[in-house]
Amino acid sequence: MTSENKATGDSGPELAALVASGTVDVPDFPKPGILFKDLMPLFGDGPTFRRVVDGIVAHHGAASFDVVAGVEARGFVVAAAIAYATGVGVVPVRKAGKLPRPAFSASYDLEYGQATLEVHEGAFLAGQRVLVVDDVLATGGTAAATMDLVEQAGGVVSGFSVLMELGFLNGRERLGSRSVHALLTV
Repeated sequence: MTSENKATGDSGPELAALVASGTVDVPDFPKPGILFKDLMPLFGDGPTFRRVVDGIVAHHGAASFDVVAGVEARGFVVAAAIAYATGVGVVPVRKAGKLPRPAFSASYDLEYGQATLEVHEGAFLAGQRVLVVDDVLATGGTAAATMDLVEQAGGVVSGFSVLMELGFLNGRERLGSRSVHALLTV
């Protein structure tokens, strides 16, 4: 991004610029040819992180969800902060083999390989409204698998937010009619 003034996102240019300013590009990670968007500087800046979390809550409305589901691993950070800010619970969506009890699983393609996610059976009450959050929306595989897992486990996806969307990978298209809220789109 050459100028923070050019930052765009679903919650306006101010929040988009905050996310852009807290992101570091890391070339060739996790493999050659991938430009990784590292959001750790954003997480480490308390006032910026608070504004980002507040922006997600404001977009959805604190009364629109009963629990927050966060995708491993950076999505855990965002989900926990939103859950704390709104007084609801948080459910981790984990990589395969990390959960100790019976779990639902979904495999999917990434932009650089394949992966499997899991959520505990019984993680959500039947009909419970679930806000799904992650750090980045790329090809949409992780998001689609997570939302499918929420529904398999009895929840109802009430919203989906990411800090950053890699628009050139067309992840929104893979999600069909599901609503996507991205604070920054690059």
